[in-house]
Amino acid sequence: MVESMQSPEKRSPERGASKRGAGVIAAYLRTLPGSPGVYRMINGQGDALYVGKAKNLKKRVSAYTKPERQSIRIRRMIAETAAMEFVTTHTEAEALLLEANLIKRLKPRFNILLRDDKSFPSILVTTGHPFPQVLKHRGGRKSKGEYFGPFASAGAVNHTLGVLQRAFYLRTCTDAVFSARTRPCLLYQIKRCAAPCVGLIGEDGYGALVDQARAFLRGDSRRIQQRLAMRMQQASESQEYEKAAQYRDRIQALTRIQAHQDINLQGIGDADVIGAHQAGGHTCVQVFFFRGGANFGNRAYFPSHAREDEVAAILEAFVGQFYASRTPPHQLLVSQPLPDQQLVEDALNVHRKAHGKRRVRLLAPQRGEKRKLVNHAVANAAEALSRRLAESASQRRLLEGLGRVLDLDGAPDRIEVYDNSHVSGDHAVGAMIVAGPDGMTKNAYRKFTIRGASLGDDYAMMREVLTRRFSRALKEDPDRTGGQWPDLILVDGGAGQLGVAVEVFAELGIDGVAVAGIAKGPERNAGRERIFLPGGDPIVLGARDPVLYFLQRLRDEAHRFAIGAHRAKRSKAVTKSPLDAISGIGAKRKKALLHHFGSARAVGQSGLADLEAVEGISRSMANKIYDWFHPEG
Repeated sequence: MVESMQSPEKRSPERGASKRGAGVIAAYLRTLPGSPGVYRMINGQGDALYVGKAKNLKKRVSAYTKPERQSIRIRRMIAETAAMEFVTTHTEAEALLLEANLIKRLKPRFNILLRDDKSFPSILVTTGHPFPQVLKHRGGRKSKGEYFGPFASAGAVNHTLGVLQRAFYLRTCTDAVFSARTRPCLLYQIKRCAAPCVGLIGEDGYGALVDQARAFLRGDSRRIQQRLAMRMQQASESQEYEKAAQYRDRIQALTRIQAHQDINLQGIGDADVIGAHQAGGHTCVQVFFFRGGANFGNRAYFPSHAREDEVAAILEAFVGQFYASRTPPHQLLVSQPLPDQQLVEDALNVHRKAHGKRRVRLLAPQRGEKRKLVNHAVANAAEALSRRLAESASQRRLLEGLGRVLDLDGAPDRIEVYDNSHVSGDHAVGAMIVAGPDGMTKNAYRKFTIRGASLGDDYAMMREVLTRRFSRALKEDPDRTGGQWPDLILVDGGAGQLGVAVEVFAELGIDGVAVAGIAKGPERNAGRERIFLPGGDPIVLGARDPVLYFLQRLRDEAHRFAIGAHRAKRSKAVTKSPLDAISGIGAKRKKALLHHFGSARAVGQSGLADLEAVEGISRSMANKIYDWFHPEG
């Protein structure tokens, strides 16, 4: 009897594992409430497999105790479940917000994931100064002032800032530069600033320009343009032709930005238009940003999801995660109704209420001008997905070709390329870039600050970088299940650098990772690269071989990243003051010393009495500073 009960598990290990996982889940049901909340499924390594929300936790979780009724993908998830965690909430809307935040933070493998989550730039008009600045801003909104955005890209912000300068003559300089000027800068000469720094415009006149710029950023450009046209006419009739020409230039600047609006709609106000298109098991979500009726640009996203997921479910997950850390605008237009549209709208309103905003409306328009906007977003999503699929197919062919050239078991899914950069050993850094089926994986790039023992020795630097990288990998992911282990390592260099990599892997006991070196040909001639493999002769590919071009791109990207890291480190060292090395000298004391003496060199040449005269410098601190600059005394 026992054997007959066990035999189905032997015939179907997955079914047996699903039953074990279902048993783990069932054990929680006795203590689960029937209230809203969020649940997490966790595997044996403690990683989150899935995050879900429920109106009734007990009822929702009980569905997972019957794996035979679930899809193959969900059965696999149940089979891997070793534990669960729960959080109860007051409402289902709160549960939806918490679910979105947890998915963004934990990135569970079985959830629909929004992978590209970069912050958006905005424009800041500062307050707290008689003559406010207009600036590009990205990140937390901690500075005082009024923010306008988001803009889809830095290019869109820069373009708009250029218009603001041409149309409203607002300053962009810092307060320190502003207070130190004694004559107008170049921006005044080319009619990009009103020069309030030297009194060429008063506070009231500059304030009027700032008010106009704010109105423009809120979408009231046509009214401003009409007012400027009237003033241009008045100046012309009064024979003030130079002033009339200035008004003309400002009008032209406003006209140009209106002409650049690819798609516009009167009366739309603040809205995000979100369209999704699915093909080949992949989905693209295109978001257009409208603020004050003006188009602030668009951006494409490619969420990670299972092939069987429906577009509406993907769109709902996208909206939840996209606005988890952003305040949604007054209106969201989506390309199709969401499965729980009212619930999503309620959750977004909880978010907006916390920021003191009026309610958001979530609409899936079926006709009219708003539907045209949505159709435009969907068309852009379809085009972006088509390009993405074509690029992916081309990338996959290159990876397969590389696998054949290097005699790998198949196309590598993760390639890591290593390079070092320094000048005579100074400011040395190591760099790692990552590539795979989706191209360059820039969020996986890493920089390594080279420590003293390796400086100036290229082989020692490569040894240090690889040892640190894979010692950490062995510690954090010894089973290689976290998706962070490469299939192929490429080092920039020939047999010597390759030999270092092989030695490091032997010392760490790592196998199963292919290693190769790529070196330029004689006289560092690009196009005649040689590929070095352990224990074999160098491989030379044809000058027009696509795989060679691919390897060159990988090597050049690693070199670019390493050079950039080196230059950033060198620039930081150049701007560092000798005062930074003195214990007890923080930003406030450093500022006081520099303001008093004018330079760090003058501080070093000062006597004890002069140092004590500086505000915030006690006698003991003055002695410490003096001793630092005069160690022989």
